[in-house]
Amino acid sequence: MFAKKNIRRYIPIVYRRIRNFLLSDKSREFLIFLFFVFVSFCFWLLQTMNDEYRAEFKIPLRLKGIPEDVVMTSEIPGQLRVKVEDRGTVLLNYMLGRTFFPVVFNFDDYKDKGGCVHIPTAEVMKRISSQLNNTTRIVSVHPDTIDFIYSQGEAKQVPVAINGTVLAGMQYYVNNMYLSPDSVTVYAPKNLLETLSVAYTAPFTIENITDTVRRHLPLQKIRGVKFVPASADLTVCTDMYSEKTIEIPVVGLNFPPGKVLRTFPSKVRVTFQVGLKNFKLVSENDFFIGVSYEELVKNKSDKIELSVKKSPDFVNHIRIVPAAVDYLIEQQPEDLKADSIDD
Repeated sequence: MFAKKNIRRYIPIVYRRIRNFLLSDKSREFLIFLFFVFVSFCFWLLQTMNDEYRAEFKIPLRLKGIPEDVVMTSEIPGQLRVKVEDRGTVLLNYMLGRTFFPVVFNFDDYKDKGGCVHIPTAEVMKRISSQLNNTTRIVSVHPDTIDFIYSQGEAKQVPVAINGTVLAGMQYYVNNMYLSPDSVTVYAPKNLLETLSVAYTAPFTIENITDTVRRHLPLQKIRGVKFVPASADLTVCTDMYSEKTIEIPVVGLNFPPGKVLRTFPSKVRVTFQVGLKNFKLVSENDFFIGVSYEELVKNKSDKIELSVKKSPDFVNHIRIVPAAVDYLIEQQPEDLKADSIDD
């Protein structure tokens, strides 16, 4: 209540002070000064707005009348960026009071030009100019060329292929990769459709993965081509490496009758890395270490280097210990040779 009384008491005082200031000689001089400043500003603005300026406007672009059996494999841009030049007053009118209508093209007007249609720049400029003042000059239009590609029923199925890099983390390896869907429908003009045999994903990189990873990947775009669907889901499965060691006998190959290979030792240890998933599935029967007679004949040393002739695809970093063995080509006795021939 006290605050309201104080406010009411001060209002007449403030009002009198403002009135006295406005009616004083200094106030009249200040108001006259402001008036001339305002008039000067108006003259300056009118003169400035009559100068030539450039401005850029966005005008929507549309293609209508597309038949249901036509698939657009290359769309036209959604809008045109038009740079114009005119007096400032005209440009200000465009900015504040003018709404640009979409530049519309009818599909029927171009359907006889084949699957690849090019709309002349002059025709685009003509349709834009119809919405502008006669004094307005078009400086540039972007994009300066408008074209589109369509397919009328031409389509086929193609497989989807991975176009990227997948790297597992330390002590892991990529166990499996698959895409869903593994094939897509591709629409394109006939001459272009004949050259397509696969749809690639957009390039990507996945590193240091230690668990199952899923990625949604768009398909790599090709001008004039439409993929349905336009993306695929990638699933990457990993497994952890484990080390395993087994003993494998050294076998002689292509030895003539009556001669056999003796190695010292007769068996070697093979150590390799294998995923936990396949750890128990690997046995000595999956490996083969052989030395041919021809290798031994050409060898000038008492030792022969060993190599694995057969191994599963899912093992890595194979090591043989010892990597070289002493050997002896033993001549069988005649009775053993005859027995082996009779057998």
